[in-house]
Amino acid sequence: MPYIDESPTMSPQLSARSQAGGDRVSPTPPEGLAPGVEAGKGLEMRKLVLSGFLASEEIYINQLEALLLPMKPLKATATTSQPVLTIQQIETIFYKIQDIYEIHKEFYDSLCPKVQQWDSQVTMGHLFQKLASQLGVYKAFVDNYKVALETAEKCSQSNNQFQKISEELKVKGPKDSKDSHTSVTMEALLYKPIDRVTRSTLVLHDLLKHTPVDHPDYPLLQDALRISQNFLSSINEDIDPRRTAVTTPKGETRQLVKDGFLVEVSESSRKLRHVFLFTDVLLCAKLKKTSAGKHQQYDCKWYIPLADLVFPSPEESEASPQVQPFPDHELEDMKMKISTLKSEIQKEKANKGQSRAIERLKKKMFENEFLLLLNSPTIPFRIHNRNGKSYLFLLSSDYERSEWREAIQKLQKKDLQAFVLSSVELQVLTGSCFKLRTVHNIPVTSNKDDDESPGLYGFLHVIVHSAKGFKQSANLYCTLEVDSFGYFVSKAKTRVFRDTAEPKWDEEFEIELEGSQSLRILCYEKCYDKSKVNKDNNEIVDKIMGKGQIQLDPQTVETKNWHTDVIEMNGIKVEFSMKFTSRDMSLKRTPSKKQTGVFGVKISVVTKRERSKVPYIVRQCVEEVEKRGIEEVGIYRISGVATDIQALKAVFDANNKDILLMLSDMDINAIAGTLKLYFRELPEPLLTDRLYPAFMEGIALSDPAAKENCMMHLLRSLPDPNLITFLFLLEHLKRVADKEPVNKMSLHNLATVFGPTLLRPSEVESKAHLTSAADIWSHDVMAQVQVLLYYLQHPPISFAELKRNTLYFSTDV
Repeated sequence: MPYIDESPTMSPQLSARSQAGGDRVSPTPPEGLAPGVEAGKGLEMRKLVLSGFLASEEIYINQLEALLLPMKPLKATATTSQPVLTIQQIETIFYKIQDIYEIHKEFYDSLCPKVQQWDSQVTMGHLFQKLASQLGVYKAFVDNYKVALETAEKCSQSNNQFQKISEELKVKGPKDSKDSHTSVTMEALLYKPIDRVTRSTLVLHDLLKHTPVDHPDYPLLQDALRISQNFLSSINEDIDPRRTAVTTPKGETRQLVKDGFLVEVSESSRKLRHVFLFTDVLLCAKLKKTSAGKHQQYDCKWYIPLADLVFPSPEESEASPQVQPFPDHELEDMKMKISTLKSEIQKEKANKGQSRAIERLKKKMFENEFLLLLNSPTIPFRIHNRNGKSYLFLLSSDYERSEWREAIQKLQKKDLQAFVLSSVELQVLTGSCFKLRTVHNIPVTSNKDDDESPGLYGFLHVIVHSAKGFKQSANLYCTLEVDSFGYFVSKAKTRVFRDTAEPKWDEEFEIELEGSQSLRILCYEKCYDKSKVNKDNNEIVDKIMGKGQIQLDPQTVETKNWHTDVIEMNGIKVEFSMKFTSRDMSLKRTPSKKQTGVFGVKISVVTKRERSKVPYIVRQCVEEVEKRGIEEVGIYRISGVATDIQALKAVFDANNKDILLMLSDMDINAIAGTLKLYFRELPEPLLTDRLYPAFMEGIALSDPAAKENCMMHLLRSLPDPNLITFLFLLEHLKRVADKEPVNKMSLHNLATVFGPTLLRPSEVESKAHLTSAADIWSHDVMAQVQVLLYYLQHPPISFAELKRNTLYFSTDV
């Protein structure tokens, strides 16, 4: 199914041509893809693409119907003594909506039976060609779009009755949805036709990708795509100025360049702000609380003319009052609540639950997601007004910080004048923000439409190969970021390649995805100058040389083979490969065929062979981490290089004499990664398949005494080699967490890393209970983390003490 975003915020520019700045993946034309399409697989993919498009087309038709619904009664009152709107106003606001509705209704009615009665002979290219040929109606709509919006806004301000109508239009849910109606504003619905052309163009691109060249549909789809792309190119120049410009009292045009939600530190507390970057000013605002029926407005908190805005260098910036970081365990609790609520919403929908109950759950989920978004960012972004005050934002992603900085610096290259806005000018500018904003919703999953992709759950394997295009030699490294719970987090970092203009890393990383849709790669020059310390977080600031982002398309990455690509960033090209393993596939544990090694061999076999209580590999890796890695930032969280990990695996399996020498020379993250890999490749998890359901039940108990009793009894029920090894690892992880101020790894972080590795459902268990990737995250991973966290937070547990108490607890598990 293609990526179909029904939000009103996506710019048509994204599909018709690349964004300015070149931070994108090199595009591959569909003509180049189609020859490689296997006929059978391609036609099956066509059906999936069409099914997804058909579902979103139904939503679009319902949205158009909702827009048309008030038109008839408004026209009826227009000729009475008390009209709500004049005939001219009605025709302006609803211009061409009826024609667009009829075009798409006919298209939907023709396409639906073809998809429902699918076979390999089905042709539908003529339907898309006809749809593309009717884009002239959309051109007329676009030409009237600005006037329609302005008319609707004026009518809302002057007529309370129309204001109520325009703020709560009821959109029918899809046929198979249990949500009967959702409320949408007229402004959002009026943007849907512009947005829809982009969606259709994306789908045409996907259809061509999966259509054999000799298929009768191929030339028709090619023609439809050409028409659509030409149309998009022609209207982009028309749409953007209308949606992003405001006229100043002096008659000058002030363009909105960028806007988005950022967390500001104000009076030592975190506040979510909507920040607007215009051509000559940065404005920080918050949405005013309004009573029902009132038009929403922004309240300006502060503004800085770009001529007065400076970024303080690390040595210039003063240490800011410390904002208390949010405890890790509370962030993890929020994630757990969000996942549980998401699961409950899915169950309610599946069981045809009441829409009120679903709305209540969605409200709770939004509240938790909002708190997570507010409290998770930690990367400081400080700006300063040369005539006065400094302001501090906290971001979750260095990529995002770089985007804001670059956008501001690009505008500052122009000849800008300093100014002071009068109260009237500020009121006009702030008033325009609501209409001009491009980011309408806080970036949380509860704001997504139902037909949007839920993202990927599982493991993304990425190899960062090399980079070219640097103008001079430098010390270079890359970091990888993925999105999770509505914000981006850094997941991996390559080693620093010193003094080179063509680094060749060839490093492989395994990144856990939690509903992720995008991968970002950032390329840095390492700074070793200790005077360049950011006083907001006491970290040395490295220079970003380039950055790029790609969508994680399930159709592309969900294959057994590596997918190689190049990402372009500021003239730099980074080559990388990736493949994805879904979470259900990652549950499969493959026992080793040879019983001489240690990986994939039962822990009882290894300890018996070695005549040890804890496997040698565990003891050696723990010893090495405690010797020189216990203060390493992100130890166990930062991925080690996959090739180094495989080399260590080979020497441990072969029981090579050079193990100790190799360990002493190896990167510490690779050693930490080898330990994690050992536990992940055990033929049965350390806490065993048999006890898994009991651990899940035990951690869910509310009564502390009952939970203590159950959780200790479960440990006693483990085989001795498993129990002794688990207790050994537990004490090690506690010692790592003792160094949290330095290594940034709390007990909660460590539980998140190791929980799913030590405790997993058997394949049978997971197939019996889980229906979707999101369910796997909510039902399994969060509970697994909580189990390990319980033992990590528990006072020291002694093997001898546990065994002594066995006598008193003999109930079978």
